[in-house]
Amino acid sequence: MTTTSTPQQTTPGGATPDGPSPSTTTQHTTQATPRDTESAAHPEKISPAVWAIAFACAISYMGIGLIDPILPTISQDLDASPGQTELLFSTYLAVTALVMFLSSWVSSRIGRRTTLLLGLGLIVAFALACASSPSVSWVIGFRGGWGVGNALFVSTALAAIIGSTSDARRAVMLYEAAMGAGMALGPMAGGLLGGISWRGPFLGTAALMAIALVSIAVFLPTHEPRGPRTDLAAPFRALGHSEFRLLLTATLFYNFAYFIMLAYAPFPVENAATLNGRAFTPMDLGLVFFGWGGLLALCSILIAPRLTRTLGLRQTIMAALVAITLTLVVLTLFPASVPIQVTATIVGGGLVGITNTAMTEAAMEATDLPRSIASSAYSGVRFVGGAMGPTLSGPISDAFGAQAPYVAAALAVLVTIGLMAADHLRVSRPREAAFAEADIVARAD
Repeated sequence: MTTTSTPQQTTPGGATPDGPSPSTTTQHTTQATPRDTESAAHPEKISPAVWAIAFACAISYMGIGLIDPILPTISQDLDASPGQTELLFSTYLAVTALVMFLSSWVSSRIGRRTTLLLGLGLIVAFALACASSPSVSWVIGFRGGWGVGNALFVSTALAAIIGSTSDARRAVMLYEAAMGAGMALGPMAGGLLGGISWRGPFLGTAALMAIALVSIAVFLPTHEPRGPRTDLAAPFRALGHSEFRLLLTATLFYNFAYFIMLAYAPFPVENAATLNGRAFTPMDLGLVFFGWGGLLALCSILIAPRLTRTLGLRQTIMAALVAITLTLVVLTLFPASVPIQVTATIVGGGLVGITNTAMTEAAMEATDLPRSIASSAYSGVRFVGGAMGPTLSGPISDAFGAQAPYVAAALAVLVTIGLMAADHLRVSRPREAAFAEADIVARAD
């Protein structure tokens, strides 16, 4: 049988624009109709509810990036070691990862809207608690509570955005772009408010999250269709799903490297400045990571979809991963050069933006599991890898030197490349399908 190259909308069963679901063993001929072409060329308007969720996602991810510029300040003001300050990341991410596996179970019982509002409310409460903490230990503990709220919100938000539009690829792009915007704005807010006090970024995040909570409450419909209740163990069973396993393992290693680039980078940048007789203020670091997150957002929404249409999904992922490896090598080899450290860090953000979007799309389309379960499992594994990066970067740098975490990150990316190569049958995209889709989407753009 032959398959036409006309793009198809994603179905609940897992079919993708690349063709049939990976779990399908036979192919069927699908003839395009003028109505199908017209629908693809005129994508549906994004609803206010989806924009409200995307805005809240951006603010939520600000909670990660805003810590970057104030890590050295917290270390100095609270007499904390770099390893202790890294726990602000790892505790937050570890708790987030664990609770994400439970988020689909929670949302299936109380509804997505209530779950989103509950998550945002917890973030506001624990951000305020962080701002009033007397020591770094209290901040670390409250960051764990913050992670509970973040998990309930972020994992449910991905499923909610995908479920609110018929175009899953567009939904993933919007989610990743919101994440990138949050990553960009977080360091800028952290730098601006951190110049006043390290407590400022936490207070600012609490205020913005309160605004996001109100926007979700106003724009998200109060009545939503309720599906069957999710089994508590379903996301954990998804980890062993044959179509999902390699991609989840690749995600684990990739996010280990990704969060080393995010969480550990302020220290090598500041160290390079010190070696050159300069001082990097929180605002200086904020500008560096504003560039990092800004490029991440731009590449997520502009570059990644064009590359996947031209090269194919798997080829885009592999090329971006190779480029990330080379960037980490450069960061390792030139520890005393401020321009190289700053430039390579910012470029790394763009490469991460491409990879995040492509890998999220690959994971969401690699299985016919329900979206909420797939989202919980994928997001949980994503944050487990993220928690491992900051947690291990401190001991690695203490044992092997300041640049050693970058070496560990590069090795993790190489493992990711190997795993993605082994999973190529599920992620590859027929070139003729990619070019046909490019023609439709180009006219829509």
